[in-house]
This record gives sequence, C-alpha cells and structure tokens, in this order.
Amino acid sequence: MKIITILTEALGLLKNLLNDLRGKQSLVYLLILAVAVSIASGFILYILDPNIHSVFDGIWSAWVTMTHVGFGDVVPTSFFGRLLSAMLILFGLALFSLFTAILSVTLIGKNIDTWGHDVRQIEQETIRIETDENQILHELARLHERMEALEKQLSSVTGKDS
Repeated sequence: MKIITILTEALGLLKNLLNDLRGKQSLVYLLILAVAVSIASGFILYILDPNIHSVFDGIWSAWVTMTHVGFGDVVPTSFFGRLLSAMLILFGLALFSLFTAILSVTLIGKNIDTWGHDVRQIEQETIRIETDENQILHELARLHERMEALEKQLSSVTGKDS
C-alpha cells in the first residue's frame, strides 16, 4: 500500500510539473530548434560523409551526437563529418543547458511565488508588531510623564510638611 501511495504522489508531482511546463513556449521553440538542427545536420552529414548511407542515418547520427548518447552505430569518418559532429556536440551542450535552465526557472519560479507570498506575510506581521511596539513605547512614555508629575507633586507635598 505504501508503494501505491508513493507512486500516486509521484504521478501527482509529474502532472503538476507538466502543467507548469505546458505554458512555457520557450520549451516548444527549443524542441523545434533541436529537431530542425538534427534534420539539417543529418542531411549535411549524408552529403559530406561516405560512412552515412542514408538521410535517416545522418539524422540519427546528428540526434545521437546532440543528445550525447553516443551509440556509435553510425559514425562520421570524414574530416568535415567529424567537424560537423563536433559542432553538434557543442550545440547539444548549449541545448541541454537551456532545457535545464527552462526547467529550473519553471520550478524555482513557482517556489519564488510561494516565497514572495510568505515574505509579504512576514512584512505585514512585522508592520503589525512595529505598530504594537510603537503603541507600547508611547504608552510607556505617557506613564513615565505621569510618574514624574506624581513625583513632583509628592516632593512638593513632602517639602511643605517639613
């Protein structure tokens, strides 16, 4: 039963994450860019490298290179094919860095909204406490003035009696 509870909670978290990511257009653009680059690079690899026997092999090689999977089933052997693959490796690093950044911003942004709400509550509580403290200090000052007045009256009464 505990496993079912854990799986239910995990699926709930995944659902929330997907809902949060659904509104991120930049993620869609990033995916479109990745697919476009892999198709274009795959076609160029097919033209440049004799070891790439079909356009689909070129696209596969480009995608595997960009994602850093490195299956090694389709490998460019020409200088320009390897040079293009090296550029795809760097592009893949940038691509996954951007993906990670978008994911992080989505998750952190949600937490920052919660944090901002908490900070506003703390600020309001602090203002209320400061107001209460000011009222207390004002009341203490008023009591101090009354005590001084009473002490003066007491000393004047005591001074007349002696």
